[in-house]
Amino acid sequence: MSEMKPVEIYTKEGCPYTRGLKRKLEHDGLSYVTYDVLEDPTQMQEMLALNGQRREVPTIVWPGKGVKVGFHGT
Repeated sequence: MSEMKPVEIYTKEGCPYTRGLKRKLEHDGLSYVTYDVLEDPTQMQEMLALNGQRREVPTIVWPGKGVKVGFHGT
């Protein structure tokens, strides 16, 4: 059995939705990595390519499920 890849989160410092998402992932025992799109222009470009040029965070890459923009605690 292979180890599941971590959830990738494109965010910016202070995003309350990202804080909620991290709490949910930790509660569910899922690993994640975050990329600060304001600190790293390369990550900003990657996020824009993934989510249809939307400058919205969090942009979430769910392994095996695709990309979602936004988190609302569900």
